[in-house]
Amino acid sequence: MNKKTVKDINLKGKRVLMRVDFNVPIENGVVTDDKRIRAALPTIQYVLDQGASLVLMSHLGRPKGTGFEAEFSLKPVAQVLSQLLNRPVQMAPDCIGPEVEAMARALQPGQVLMLENVRFHKEEEKNDTEFAKKLAALGEVYVNDAFGAAHRAHASTTAVAQFLPAVSGFLMQQELEYLSRATLNPERPYIAILGGAKISDKIAVIENLLTKCDKLIIGGGMANTFLAAQGYNMQDSLVEPNSIETAKKIIASAGNKLLLPVDAVIADKFDANANTQVVDVDKIPAGWRVMDIGPKTVAKFSEALKGAKLIVWNGPLGVFEMPKFAEGTFAIAKVLASSGATTVIGGGDSASAVKKAGVAKQMTHVSTGGGASLEFLEGRVLPGVAALNDK
Repeated sequence: MNKKTVKDINLKGKRVLMRVDFNVPIENGVVTDDKRIRAALPTIQYVLDQGASLVLMSHLGRPKGTGFEAEFSLKPVAQVLSQLLNRPVQMAPDCIGPEVEAMARALQPGQVLMLENVRFHKEEEKNDTEFAKKLAALGEVYVNDAFGAAHRAHASTTAVAQFLPAVSGFLMQQELEYLSRATLNPERPYIAILGGAKISDKIAVIENLLTKCDKLIIGGGMANTFLAAQGYNMQDSLVEPNSIETAKKIIASAGNKLLLPVDAVIADKFDANANTQVVDVDKIPAGWRVMDIGPKTVAKFSEALKGAKLIVWNGPLGVFEMPKFAEGTFAIAKVLASSGATTVIGGGDSASAVKKAGVAKQMTHVSTGGGASLEFLEGRVLPGVAALNDK
C-alpha cells in the first residue's frame, strides 16, 4: 500500500483524531455485535502505547442530521470500548463545538474521548469543509481506520484529511492489502465467486473481475438472470428483466471463464417452511422459485476451486438466512476453508455466511466493509483512501 500508516508518524505526546467504523447493531441500548469495535482495537492500542491521547469519531445508523437522537447515540459503544480497553472512555456531548474542543484539549497521554455521532450534523454527509475544519481542531494527527466508510466522501472520512497529517490505521492497511491482491497482480489460479440477489448491483464488479480472474463463479439470485439470458425458464425465481441483455453480453465476452449453476434447490414460495425439491435448472416447474444452488452445482463449483491460489468471494449463493436454503453457501464456504488458497471474503452477507458456516476463522481475510469492498473490486478509487498522505 502506498499510503502512510500510523507507523510512519511520531505520535508521542500528540492528540490523535481517529475515524473508526463503530456502526454496530444496538438493541435497547446494548451493543449486540462488537466485531467492528474489536477490529479497531489494534490501532487504538498502538496509538495509546505510543504515548498519544485519542479522540474517536464514527457514524451510527442513519439519523436525520438535525441534532441529537438518543437511539443513534454512540454512548453504548463507548461503554463496550471502555470494557475492551480496560480504561475509561469519556463520552462527548457532540462531535464539534467549544465544550468538545475543551474536552479534547484536556486529554492526557493514554486517555480516550469518544465523539458523538458525526451524522447528527447534516454537514457530515455533504463533506462540508467548515464542518471538517471543526473536527480537525480536535486533533493534531488524523488516522482513518474506517474501511467500511472509505467509499463515502464525507467530512470525517475525506475533507478532514486536508487539515491534518493523514494516515491509515492497521485495519484500513490490512483491508487494502488483501483487496489489492484481488485487483493488482493476483496469485494464480485466481477464482472469484459472486452471489447476492441482483446482477444490476454488481455489473461493474463482474466486468472488472473478468479481466483479472481465471474463473468467475456466479450463484445466488443474480445467477437466475444469467440463466434466463441463456433461455432457461426460471418460473417464479427472482430475475431482472432489464439486465438480461447485459447478462447475454457478459456471457458472450466471458468465454469459458464463467461458471453458472446446473441445478437448484427450489421452493413453492419464499418462506423458511416452504416445500422444496432439487431440480436441474432446465426443469423448474411452474409456480416454483430458485432458493439455493443444488448438489450438482456444489460439486461443479468445488471442482473448479481445486488448486486455486487466490479466491475472492462476495455475496451468498442462496437465501442462507433460511436454514433450508443455506446448504449450498455453507458447502462452498467449507471448501474455501480447506482449500489452502488465500481467501478474501468481501464483507456484508458473505462475512455473515462464513461466520454462520463456522469457518470465518479459517479465511485469510474477512472484510469489515461490504459496500467499500465491492467498490474496490469494481476498480474504483475510494475517497477515504485517496485523501490519505502518500508514502
